[in-house]
Amino acid sequence: MASSTITFSFFLLTLFLFSPSHSSSDNNYNKVSLELYYESLCPYSANFIVNYLPQIFNDDELASIVDLKLFPWGNAKLRANGTFTCQHGEYECLLNTVEACAIDAWPQLSKHFPFIYCVEDLVYQGVYRKWESCFEKLDLDSRPIDQCYHSERGKELELQYAAETNNLQPPHEYVPWVVVDGEPLYEDYENFLSYICKAYKGRNAPGVCTQAYLNTIRKVEPKSKHGACYKERVTSTLAKIWSTISSWMNYLGDAI
Repeated sequence: MASSTITFSFFLLTLFLFSPSHSSSDNNYNKVSLELYYESLCPYSANFIVNYLPQIFNDDELASIVDLKLFPWGNAKLRANGTFTCQHGEYECLLNTVEACAIDAWPQLSKHFPFIYCVEDLVYQGVYRKWESCFEKLDLDSRPIDQCYHSERGKELELQYAAETNNLQPPHEYVPWVVVDGEPLYEDYENFLSYICKAYKGRNAPGVCTQAYLNTIRKVEPKSKHGACYKERVTSTLAKIWSTISSWMNYLGDAI
């Protein structure tokens, strides 16, 4: 992707995020909760953040009824000593923590989402090691993120996201795991706009929630296997050995 195209996409995204809000008190009261549980280097998470999630900000009325929250943990695993490992390696742990620090340093969605979008766009392009260029592209001070990542605060945030992700009911099976008003969308997550419109209980629904508009959104048929990073189900070598020993002990006991 040409650099001019990237710059333009950031400009449009920032324009949508910082556009003046016309939300009413009714919209604020009846906001629909949209939660995204993801991990930074999952290509399907990056695809959703870059190519789907920004649709919310294309319409000011729609953005005004959505309460979007991001949870950068995904399929990472906690060790007994309090450290953690990530599905796609150490660099994913780094970027998960960097994005968690961005949410913490800049709580407003209009501030942290463009940064996360920028990082995930680089992931999508396969050049995620250039993530620090996002500070310059968005004219952001890197110091709050550096301080957070290199202190205990970064770890605290990740442990918080670990607890929130692991407490999901029903448990997440893969990422991206999209939840609208407490209900997971499973394989149909790319159709999240339809679910937002259905969940909205306010008096004045956004114009984009008309059936005519929703019919223009590309529908993705739910499939048993789809674009997602599934949780790893790994049995330790020790557990396998113990299982084998137990089987033999049971067999010998029966024989005796």
